[in-house]
Amino acid sequence: MVAANDIGLVTPFVEQFNEPLTLSDGSVLPAFELVVETYGELNAAKTNAVLICHALSGNHHAAGRHHVSDRKPGWWDQLIGTGKAIDTSRFFVVCLNNLGGCDGSTGPASINPANQQPWGPDFPSVKVCDWVVTQALLADRLGIDTWAAVIGGSLGGMQALQWSIDLPDRVRHCVALAAAPRLTAQNIAFNEIARHAITSDKRWHAGHYQAEDVAPIDGIALARMVGHLTYMSADGMSDKFGRELRDASIDGANEDNTVFEVESYLRYQGTRFATRFDANTYLLMTRALDHFDLAANTGGDLAAAMGKSQCRFLIMSFSSDWRFSPARSREITNALLTADKAVTYADIETDAGHDAFLIYDPVYVGLFDAWMRQVKI
Repeated sequence: MVAANDIGLVTPFVEQFNEPLTLSDGSVLPAFELVVETYGELNAAKTNAVLICHALSGNHHAAGRHHVSDRKPGWWDQLIGTGKAIDTSRFFVVCLNNLGGCDGSTGPASINPANQQPWGPDFPSVKVCDWVVTQALLADRLGIDTWAAVIGGSLGGMQALQWSIDLPDRVRHCVALAAAPRLTAQNIAFNEIARHAITSDKRWHAGHYQAEDVAPIDGIALARMVGHLTYMSADGMSDKFGRELRDASIDGANEDNTVFEVESYLRYQGTRFATRFDANTYLLMTRALDHFDLAANTGGDLAAAMGKSQCRFLIMSFSSDWRFSPARSREITNALLTADKAVTYADIETDAGHDAFLIYDPVYVGLFDAWMRQVKI
C-alpha cells in the first residue's frame, strides 16, 4: 500500500543533447544523454524547482517506485514527497543520473560513436564541475533559470557546493550534507584501494571487459566492501552486528571457516553492488571525488571561493562520520561565515556514520524539514 505522502509510481525519461560538450580536461563528447526523474509540478513562474544531486553509487531514482512490485522505493524516498522535507506539493524536484554513470546516462558502458564499441576506459575524465555544466544544460531544457535549491549528500553535496560558486546567479539555496571542500589523503587512499581491487580482477581486461562479455565482479564486490565499511561507524557496526555468528548453512561455512554476521553483511553488499554497477563508472566517479577541490581556483583560499556564492546555505554533518568528518563541514561553514554568507550549520548526533544522510533520524529530518519550509518559491 502506498502512503498518502509517497510519490507512487514514477517513470524516468531521457534527455538527448546533440551539441558537442567540451569537458574540463579538454575532451569533447559529440553528444550525450541524461536519464532524469521528476516529482511534483513546475509552477507557472518556474521558480519552485529543486535539483537533487546523487552520491557515488546513487542515480536518478531518488523517490517513488518504477513498478508496483518494487520492493524498495528510490534512495531518498523518506525525504521526497507530499509533506516531507522536500515537499512535492511545493517543489518540482529533479534528479538525474550523472554523465559517466551506469544507470542510463552516457558513460563508459555506452557506445562510442567513433568506433561503435563501448567506451570503456576510453570514456573522457569527468569532474564535478562538468556535472554542473550538464545539469545546467538540463535546467535550460526544462525551462528552469534558477533553482530554488540544489541539494545533495556526500558527492552530491559537493556538486551542490560547486553549483553555488560556478553558477551563483542560478541557485537561491544550497544544502550540503556529509560533504567536504576536498578529499583528505586518507580518503584518496581508500578510493585507490577500491580501484586497485577492480583493476586487479582477472576479468578486468584493461577496462575492455565488455568486449570479452565479462565483468570484474570480484573486484567490484571487494571495492564495495571496502567503501561500505568506511561509510559505517565502529559503534554502529558493534550495535548492529557485535560478534554474532551467522548460521553456517546459509553461507556454506564450516567449523574451520565460521562466518560472522558482519562478514556476511559485507559479502552481501559487495555481491549485490557487483551485479548492478559498472566498474569503469566506479573508477570515473572515485576519480571525480579525488580531484574535487572547491578552492582550486583561488589558491587554496576556501573563503575566497565561497565568496562567489549568492545563496543561503544549510550545512549538516553527522557525529560518527569519519569518512567526511564534522570538521570538514565546519571548514565549509567557517569559510562561508568569513565570506559573510548566510549559513545554518548543524552536527547531528548519530552512530550511523557517513550513510546517516540516507537514514531516517527525527532530529536530522526535523531540522532539514524546518529549513526547507523557509525556502521561498
